[in-house]
Amino acid sequence: MNDWPQAPDDNRGNRYGRGSASAQPESARVMRQVRRGQAAPPGQGYGGVPQQPSYVNGQGHGGDGYDSGYNTGQVYGGGGGGRDGGGMREPRPAPNWRRRIKVTTITLVTVLVVTSVATYFWADSKLNREVDLSMVIDRPEAGEGTNYLIVGSDSREGLSDDQKKDLHTGSADGKRTDSMMILHVGSNGDTLISLPRDSNVTIPSYKGSDSGKLYQSTGRQVKLNAAYAEDGPELLVRTVESNTGLHIDHYVEIGFAGFANIVDAVGGVEIDIPQDIKDSKSGADFKKGKQTLNGQDALAFVRTRYALAGSDLDRTKNQQKFLSALANQVATPSTVLNPFKLYPTMGAGLDTLIVDKDMGLWDLASMFWAMKGVSGGDGKSMNMPISGNSANGNLQWDTAKVKTLVEQLKNDEKVTVSGN
Repeated sequence: MNDWPQAPDDNRGNRYGRGSASAQPESARVMRQVRRGQAAPPGQGYGGVPQQPSYVNGQGHGGDGYDSGYNTGQVYGGGGGGRDGGGMREPRPAPNWRRRIKVTTITLVTVLVVTSVATYFWADSKLNREVDLSMVIDRPEAGEGTNYLIVGSDSREGLSDDQKKDLHTGSADGKRTDSMMILHVGSNGDTLISLPRDSNVTIPSYKGSDSGKLYQSTGRQVKLNAAYAEDGPELLVRTVESNTGLHIDHYVEIGFAGFANIVDAVGGVEIDIPQDIKDSKSGADFKKGKQTLNGQDALAFVRTRYALAGSDLDRTKNQQKFLSALANQVATPSTVLNPFKLYPTMGAGLDTLIVDKDMGLWDLASMFWAMKGVSGGDGKSMNMPISGNSANGNLQWDTAKVKTLVEQLKNDEKVTVSGN
């Protein structure tokens, strides 16, 4: 007895050729079903396998409505819109630009804050706080505003023999003051006052900066730069305060090498030289007119005195003019916003600046900003008023004008006194 299920004879013809392009009868190619059991539901073929329609001009056999997709070109997916239906992928959502901008802004602000804080501590650590103003005795009362004593020394420290030759500095040991200025920063305009180094002053009683010993005044009169040579910055501050009555809040000093390095770090400083200058002692050799000075030329320009009609008085004017131009150059966006110029400039200056123990970066920034303002016409620059020469040949200050000037500075009033 044959237990194999037999397909009805009346359907054999209908399956002939279904699902195949071959002319061979399907019965010869169908694998026999070995599973015994319930017959497949109608339309499911043997063993639950769906019957496959034939294709005639893209339509299923018998007009069952099946569309292969060849007529429309959409073979896969049948036009289903979703991923599960086998259709094309859903479009990506539009980018959230508000979120992206927020994240980018937060990142940039964080980087800026971290960089600024790191730069501050780096710069603060490089300040040479060597001057102890607490050693200065019998000081005048502090007035309104802030007073800086800015000193340019002739220190050759850090210069090689070749550099000393190129910069025409000579090889003298120790250091002396080559220029001295008082910068008053206040609410009624900033004032830059040069103190000629040949100014006649009286050395007051003072405490030795190293020994701490008290030296009583003998009324000895000397040139102002002699005070620095005798006992350094502390005695210079003491002498300036004693002879003017003006309280000095901060002390800033820079040597030859530091000055030249700062100028080179900012790429040179443009300045208008009012006359031809040639001085073999300073190395100056300039033609009248606007020009950009590098570090070597700038140092020669601010040190020149013998080629000028007014000697030291004219030199102090050139020093004021150049320092204001330098401060203006340092404070420009091209320097401040360019790390490749900002950090070398800060490094060159901070490495060679000598300041008092209470000097901070904000004080230093305020000083440079005020000097920039003076060069831009927002302040006043002048020499200490001179009345003539004293009996010893030094420059004598005009006592009445100096008294008025000091009172105006103490009260932070607009300066009306004129200098030489």
